[in-house]
Amino acid sequence: MKQLKVELGDRSYPIYIGAGLLEQAAAYFQQHGIGLKSPILIVSDDQVGPRYIDRVAGALREGGYIVATRIVPSGETSKSLAMLEELVSAGLEAGLDRSSTIVALGGGVVGDLAGFAAASYMRGIRFVQMPTTILAHDSSVGGKVAVNHPRAKNIIGAFHQPEFVLYDIATLQSLPPREVRAGLAELIKEGFILNRSFVEWFEAHADALLALEPEALEHALYEGCKVKAYVVSNDEREDGIRAWLNLGHTFGHAFEAVAGYGELLHGEAIAIGMVCAARLSVNLGNDPEIFTVTERALRKLGLQVRIPANLDVNDIMNVMMHDKKFREGQMVFIVPTEIGKVEINKQIASQSVRDVLEAMKGEA
Repeated sequence: MKQLKVELGDRSYPIYIGAGLLEQAAAYFQQHGIGLKSPILIVSDDQVGPRYIDRVAGALREGGYIVATRIVPSGETSKSLAMLEELVSAGLEAGLDRSSTIVALGGGVVGDLAGFAAASYMRGIRFVQMPTTILAHDSSVGGKVAVNHPRAKNIIGAFHQPEFVLYDIATLQSLPPREVRAGLAELIKEGFILNRSFVEWFEAHADALLALEPEALEHALYEGCKVKAYVVSNDEREDGIRAWLNLGHTFGHAFEAVAGYGELLHGEAIAIGMVCAARLSVNLGNDPEIFTVTERALRKLGLQVRIPANLDVNDIMNVMMHDKKFREGQMVFIVPTEIGKVEINKQIASQSVRDVLEAMKGEA
């Protein structure tokens, strides 16, 4: 088992990465001072829940905990105000109080939804992240929790840090290939923003990662979480370098919204977004290698690297104007300046963005 720490003063918390950790859940809860008297609500989705929720609930009950469970539909459409209300109702029915804990057992959607329920229930109760996807290495660390609005992704949210992150990599073996590829997109993103050698390692081990070889997977997740923990520890509320983690996201979130949430997996949209950001960088005068390496690495992971033909450029531009990173009349992008280094550019002209979108739709 490997361990990292997100350094946030008295709100610091560990990330545990290893195989077989779900069965040890009660010990970790006790270690972190979660008492036995207040009920726990485990939230999962209809893909993950049938596989793992009874295992986690059983382990906690054996440890003396009172446990309720709630399964939500899988997919981005569950990140809604309607589903949030359902979780609050489930919490009330289970008798959750101010000392209770909500557990997010699943991928990024479950983590965001359950985390926001924890942040808002009785003005904030504890929660624990138990990610079961590769993609969730990113979303489970850092305390960003949210639901979507039909016009903008993650626009209704909060910062609410977990008590700890329990990352059982054995759960990743059940992921379908499409989910694996989408998760690896977010994982290699950590290298693009801060660690060129990680990108090079990723390219060299693409086949092993796609095959979910445990040694390669554990190393990649550790390195990716290390970057995320470093960034969050230095900028919890995205006042500075945490924005680096949005590489590809201004483009990607717009692609998700225009396609209709669920048509493109988040990681798939971010992969296309990173290639678009690389093209934008080259158009701004940076080294063409940025585009060629980004595109090559993502292709090796079997990811789509062009905007789907059915997405309209005008619709994409309109969605970007409602993005949280659109400020004071300027479009804000995380622009790679070399492989392993990015900058926050708050002065990107809309025509420059449109040029990239049209070029990335027009190419094969």
